[in-house]
Amino acid sequence: MKSFYQFLLPVVLLFLCTISCNESSKDIENEEEPSVVSTFYFIRHAEKDRTDSSNTDPELNQDGLGRAIKWAEVFDPVMLDAIYSTNYERTSMTAAPTSVKKEIEIEYFDYATLNVSNFLETNKGRNVLVVGHSNTTPAMANQVLGEEYYQPMADDDNSSLYVVRIIGDKATSFVLNMN
Repeated sequence: MKSFYQFLLPVVLLFLCTISCNESSKDIENEEEPSVVSTFYFIRHAEKDRTDSSNTDPELNQDGLGRAIKWAEVFDPVMLDAIYSTNYERTSMTAAPTSVKKEIEIEYFDYATLNVSNFLETNKGRNVLVVGHSNTTPAMANQVLGEEYYQPMADDDNSSLYVVRIIGDKATSFVLNMN
């Protein structure tokens, strides 16, 4: 009797394996293409030098330089494909440590002339850091989301991180405060 069970057990296991493999292949055949995932990280420039109120393009102050380095640490574990920045000293300096650490060249953009549809198409399936300003950071997050959700940032808010993820055609978002 023991030899019968020794023979039956492998046959049953082989049968179960065959059924599960066939069902798995059917599931794979019926699955739709996996959705493309695009993730956008929006930050405002770090603290700028406010000693000369007539300077429209100031550099970062000491706190801002420290924060820019902290942003590079925040993004260290994140696989980034692109880094965008407006063409101002404070935004460039904020993006620079992450750019150097990731060995990704900063791409400059002008928010006033940015075509968001083209931007989304160019960055489809990518992880993208965008460095902007108190008005452009939430505005751009809203445009990528496709709805007016976020208000302009407070003038002293240099630590908010807006994350917008698009999976297929569905966008979600959240904000983290990195103070």
